[in-house]
Amino acid sequence: MSRVGLAPVEIPKGVTIEFAGRTMTAKGKVGTLSLVFADEVEPKLEDGKLVVTPLSETLAARKLWGTMRALAQNVVKGVSEGYRRELQINGVGYRAQLQGKALVLQLGYSHEVRYPIPEGIKIECPTQTEINISGADKQLVGSVAAEIRSFRPPEPYKGKGIKYKDETVLRKEGKKK
Repeated sequence: MSRVGLAPVEIPKGVTIEFAGRTMTAKGKVGTLSLVFADEVEPKLEDGKLVVTPLSETLAARKLWGTMRALAQNVVKGVSEGYRRELQINGVGYRAQLQGKALVLQLGYSHEVRYPIPEGIKIECPTQTEINISGADKQLVGSVAAEIRSFRPPEPYKGKGIKYKDETVLRKEGKKK
């Protein structure tokens, strides 16, 4: 039995949910997202809450029950509040700035790295060493943050590179004489 699947998804005010077959569409102040439910589970709206129930007691239905409920929760939270990731840049001469619809990073390479901002993502640079990524889709926000971080991940000796704001970089001791 899925403990996650048993809990109904609370639908906050300002979020509307519509069903078209197996597809759920949620609209809120941040944006619009849709989710296609698996054939093994059935979503229902009951008393302003979204309830996901398995259609059978098979192993596949039990596996997908909690997963689909968690994905529905992410969609509802995404359209009502949105998701946010914050990155920090450490290193002499390393900086970021927005130019049109692209993020331009100077990371110590012989060239600057230009990253085109995907649709549905908002990127801000409050300072030259901070990048704030926000959007309604949790997976897309995390994917963009990981892709930007991969241009220069933090190295363990001096800590130079791009890291998540809440990430701690394990530091190594340098050479000894």
